[in-house]
Amino acid sequence: MPLEKISVVIPVYNEVESLPELLQEVTTVLEGKFDYEIQIIDDGSTDGSFEFAKKKAGENERIEVTRFLRNYGKSAALSVGFRRASGDYVVTMDADLQDDPSEIPGLVEELKKGYDLVSGWKKERKDPASKRLPSRLFNFTTRLLTGIQIHDFNCGLKAYRNSVVKALDIYGGMHRYTPVLAGKRGFRVTEKPVNHRPRKYGVTKFGRERYFRGMFDLLTVLFLSRYTRRPLHLFGVFGLLSLVIGTLVNFWVLYLKYGLGDPFRMHMALLVFGVLLIILGVQFISMGLLGEMIAQSSTRGGEIVQETVSKSSRSS
Repeated sequence: MPLEKISVVIPVYNEVESLPELLQEVTTVLEGKFDYEIQIIDDGSTDGSFEFAKKKAGENERIEVTRFLRNYGKSAALSVGFRRASGDYVVTMDADLQDDPSEIPGLVEELKKGYDLVSGWKKERKDPASKRLPSRLFNFTTRLLTGIQIHDFNCGLKAYRNSVVKALDIYGGMHRYTPVLAGKRGFRVTEKPVNHRPRKYGVTKFGRERYFRGMFDLLTVLFLSRYTRRPLHLFGVFGLLSLVIGTLVNFWVLYLKYGLGDPFRMHMALLVFGVLLIILGVQFISMGLLGEMIAQSSTRGGEIVQETVSKSSRSS
């Protein structure tokens, strides 16, 4: 009976010290238990990480290395790794040795229970408080706003079915939200506590700005997951609110003119403000309606494809 194939995707950025131990650990865990490949995506390293990985790829046909000419970020690296992954299951992990490769079989076992994505949970995180506390706030906010009930969205150690990684569009800082993106597409998402180890070499490659970028990416995820198919629900709220306020402002100006006898010139600024709000409201609603037309057109196309596939399946 052939072994199931696992693709291990490892984004690397200046981790030449940890790579030898990491690759040794990964191969030790997987050898003989799975058919496997290791996809190393070098994100513009300047410390010799690519040269070392290239050497190891020459020694082991299971290792494939892709190099970026400059640093594009973890999301770009994962996106390329996902496209190249050919395994039945895809496991992602960081290259800094804090993710424990011995957790890979346990994550895969969770997938076999029927889940599509298993996110690692660093329940006992071996990081300083300066990283743990902001991370808890980030995870709490993400759970609250997305409804995906896991504890550690940003854990690098995750396992996916191949169909999931091929369906995800990862860019910017979206690597933090793959459980959200998968959950919103209808995939089954769960988590598993995993061993987390202290950093052995080097320093973290992410600065404090990641928290600000992460919140903007969260807004993007929320918009794409909630309003892509119903844009009028978003733009219409702002448009209706603007219309109502603008109308009330102008009625107030008319009352001041005809009820109290004030000349228009005394309240011209207020009148202009009300008119601008009405125009803005009309524009918001128009944008929402145009978005609905585009979304409906896209949906109808998808329904036609699904129907065609279903008919061809029955006929066969």
